[in-house]
Amino acid sequence: MTGDSRPGFRGKHVTVAGLGVSGVPAARVLLGLGARVTVVNDGDDERSRQQAAELEALGAAVRLGDGATLPDGTELIVTAPGWRPDKPLFAAAAAAGVPVWGDVELAWRLRGPGAAPWLAVTGTNGKTTTVRMLAAILEAAGLRTAAVGNIGVSLLDAVLAGSEEGGEPYDVLAVELSSYQLHWAPSLRAHSATVLNLAPDHLDWHGSMEAYTADKGRIYEGNQVACVYNSADKATEELVRAADVEEGCRAVGFTLGTPGPSELGVVEGILVDRAFVPDRQRQAQELAEVADVSPPAPHNIANALAAAALARAYGVEPRAVRDGLRAFRPDAHRIEHVADVDGVAYVDDSKATNTHATEASLAAYDPIVWIAGGLAKGATFDELVRGAAGRLRGVVLIGRDRALIREALARHAPDVPVTDLGRTDTGAMAAAVREAADLARPGDTVLLAPACASMDMFTNYNKRGEAFADAVRDLGAGRGGQGR
Repeated sequence: MTGDSRPGFRGKHVTVAGLGVSGVPAARVLLGLGARVTVVNDGDDERSRQQAAELEALGAAVRLGDGATLPDGTELIVTAPGWRPDKPLFAAAAAAGVPVWGDVELAWRLRGPGAAPWLAVTGTNGKTTTVRMLAAILEAAGLRTAAVGNIGVSLLDAVLAGSEEGGEPYDVLAVELSSYQLHWAPSLRAHSATVLNLAPDHLDWHGSMEAYTADKGRIYEGNQVACVYNSADKATEELVRAADVEEGCRAVGFTLGTPGPSELGVVEGILVDRAFVPDRQRQAQELAEVADVSPPAPHNIANALAAAALARAYGVEPRAVRDGLRAFRPDAHRIEHVADVDGVAYVDDSKATNTHATEASLAAYDPIVWIAGGLAKGATFDELVRGAAGRLRGVVLIGRDRALIREALARHAPDVPVTDLGRTDTGAMAAAVREAADLARPGDTVLLAPACASMDMFTNYNKRGEAFADAVRDLGAGRGGQGR
C-alpha cells in the first residue's frame, strides 16, 4: 500500500452503534481522531452506564436504551458486528445515504503507509484455533505478529500500533473474522485468506444459508497471494471460484489425504506442501508431523494445514511451521483432555456449540459416551446422530432442547442407551458425569460435545466446560484419586 489513504475524521459526525468489546474501542479511536461521536445502545444496564460515563468523559454523546433512531447530522455509522442488518437504525441510514461500517472496516481504512498485511481466517468452526496456530507459526519465523479480531483482541489497537511515538508496528497480522464482521467490511482486501468450512449457523442473523455463505465469501475478495480452501468442503472452493482477486492470486487447497498439486495434505503421518514449492507437479515439502499438532484429532489437523498454508503464502520457511505447531497449545474447552478415571478418558469440548463442530469432535474418538444438549438454535440432529451412531456406547442428555437429540437417537441409534436427566440447572453437569461414568467401560471416552449453546444453563461455554472438568475431578477423587 502506497501513500496514506486513511480517511479524515476531524469534525465528522460519526454514530457508533453498540457499546461492548467493539463499540467502546471504536468510539475512543474516533474521538482521538477528532470526530464528533454519538454512541447509541439498545441496553441501559449498569455495565452500559459505566461505559457510557467513560466515553462521555472523553467527549462522546451517549444515548442508552435507544438504538433505533438515527441521530441528526450523522455522516457515518460504525456498528458493533452483532447488530443485525434489519435493525431500523440501518434502514434509516440507507434512506439518508449514510454509509455503515463495522469495526473491521474502520480498522482496515485506518491502516497507514506500509501497514502490516492481514492473513485472514473465517469458517463455521475452527477459526480461533487456526488463527492462534497461524500466529504461533509466524512468531516461530521471527515475525512480530498478533492474533486479533473476533478472537477477542482489538483489531483497531493492532492496526494503530506503531502510529504513536515509540510504538512498534507489526510485520503481519493473523486475523479471525466472523460472518457478522465480514458483512460490515466491504473494503477488506487480505494478503491471503481461508474459509475453513461451511455449515448452517447464525441463520437467524443472516436470514438464509445463502446470505451466510455470501458473507463468509467476502473474505476472499481482493486477495493478493492465496485463497486457501478446504478440499473436502466444495462450498469453500466455490467461494474461491466466485471471488474477484488480484491478478496472480492462487487457489490453494488443504486435505487430510494425499495432496495434489497446489494442495497441502498428509502423507504417512507427515504434513506436506505441494503448493508453495518450485515444482508442484513433482515436488513436496515436509512441514511437520501429525504428532506435532495438539491434539491430533482430524479436524485439528485440518486447522493446522490451513494455518500452514497461510503462513507459507506469506513466505514462512518449513521449519517455522513445525516449530510453531509444536509450540501451540489449544484454548481451554476445545477437545481438552481433563483426566482418566478408571481407564476412561474424559474430554471437554464445550466449545462444540453446533452440530458441525460436534461432528468433528465425535469423529475423533471411539467408543464414546456422549454428553449433549442445551440450546439448539434451530438446529436438527438427524445427520449428526446418523453419522456417529456406530461410535456411541451411550448418551447422557441435559439442557432445554435435549428432546430434539433424544428423538434423533430414537430414529437413528435405537440400540444406544440414553439417559435423559430432564434438568437445566447448573448442578445437572455433575449428575451427567456420574451417569456417563456408569455407562462407560475402560478404553472409552466420555465426551462433552453438546452440539448446542450453553445459555439455558450456563453463562457461556467456558462455564459449562469448567463445570464438566470440576465434576470429573470430583469423580476421580471419589474413586480413590484415580483421576490424573
